[in-house]
Amino acid sequence: MEQENELIALRRQKLDALRQLGVSPFGRAYETSGTIAEVRAQFTEGATFRIAGRVTAHRDMGKSHFVDVRDSTGRMQVYVQAKEVGSDAMAVFALVDLGDFVGVEGTCFVTKTGEPTLKVQKFELLAKALRPLPEKWHGLQDVEARYRHRYLDLLSNDASRAVFEKRIAVIREIRRFLEAQGFVEVETPMLQTVAGGAAAEPFRTHHKALGLDLYLRIAPELYLKRLLVGGFNKVFELNRNFRNEGISRRHNPEFTMLEAYWAYADFAKMANLVEEMICHLAQTVCGSLEIEHRDAEGNVTRKIDLSRPWRRVRYRDLLTQIDPQWFDYSPERRRERCRELNVEISPEMADYEVTQQVFEKLVEEKTFDPLFVTHCPKELVPLAKQNIDDDSLVDVYELIINGQEISPGYSELNDPLVQRQRLLDQVGQETQNLDEEFLLALEHGMPPAGGIGVGIDRLTMLLTGAESIRDVILFPLLKPKR
Repeated sequence: MEQENELIALRRQKLDALRQLGVSPFGRAYETSGTIAEVRAQFTEGATFRIAGRVTAHRDMGKSHFVDVRDSTGRMQVYVQAKEVGSDAMAVFALVDLGDFVGVEGTCFVTKTGEPTLKVQKFELLAKALRPLPEKWHGLQDVEARYRHRYLDLLSNDASRAVFEKRIAVIREIRRFLEAQGFVEVETPMLQTVAGGAAAEPFRTHHKALGLDLYLRIAPELYLKRLLVGGFNKVFELNRNFRNEGISRRHNPEFTMLEAYWAYADFAKMANLVEEMICHLAQTVCGSLEIEHRDAEGNVTRKIDLSRPWRRVRYRDLLTQIDPQWFDYSPERRRERCRELNVEISPEMADYEVTQQVFEKLVEEKTFDPLFVTHCPKELVPLAKQNIDDDSLVDVYELIINGQEISPGYSELNDPLVQRQRLLDQVGQETQNLDEEFLLALEHGMPPAGGIGVGIDRLTMLLTGAESIRDVILFPLLKPKR
């Protein structure tokens, strides 16, 4: 810490020295010939280019200097000589540190080692960095520091930058894929008077002008379905959702979801859509349907095979593979079996929740290649259409990959009377939590439809091999540092 304070003090001295020379340490706009990658692509000996970026390396050869300038697209070596730029510019250059932003204009030449280089003719300081950057080869060793100071992580850790570049590409390709399928992107409210569309604890806030309590949305589902009522046939939203619940390797209170609804489709058609989309993303963004997950040392720990077709198995059949008599047991005996299977349950859990706990621990967490789990108990999915052959089940899928749910999909319930009863069963005595506007919309008629949700953060974890959701969210929620 003492050494860092000395470095900061030295940089502030250089800041003062720059001002004494009449140089602004924080310059203005600088016209470039393009990104560094574009300049390298057009590189021709004798040509003149202008580039801007951060100084990331400096090799002092006495009267000449080799400096690496880097932007988000790549690196360019520049060659600085006093006889070329003049004494005034060299006086400024002497006050430049690693991490500073510079703009340079120079002519192209190739060094004896074959390195494309700009011989600097003009030089400008664009921004002074008052703190040193992390060492390139060591980066931020503290995991929390990587999350708290993500900008430094991105500067010093190429692997971290690659994860977020893939995330950006995934979202871009999702839009392209769905639009090519005829879906239109829409926006629905993030502030809602009733927190609906999922069973979760919401964040509460208050609108002063209206004197109104509001919630940050936990899901956009009920608004997107209103658009089906309004005549849209294929809609999707890439949305931010907020749930006032725990933080873990797989959960962040603020997260990104894709939701899409398709009039006249069903859950099976939506499963086909999701399967095709994720395979397209893997092939386009990762270049393969086989995704390798590696540990910190680079060793392959798991290979996930996304080759089609993906397995589809009923919820009940998966549980009877664990215990053939599971559904013949009494609720009490099922609780006993949980203890025998080392599955933790709590006394307040309903019987279907006990079964779901077994499913999550012994099926979901142990399934890595894609699996569509279909025909779940209706209590788990109150917004889905009941199965025509067994009214205790609903026509849904849960897509499991990499030991976690990536996407749920339903044949959407469009009977307003059944929907009202299902929501009443869900909220119990808290009838004020019913979204009457949504139910009113349903009474005007909603076509049969299929719907999906896809967790973008978890999908990115799958495609990049990240082990924590915090590794794929640029700025995950952290406790303030005291």
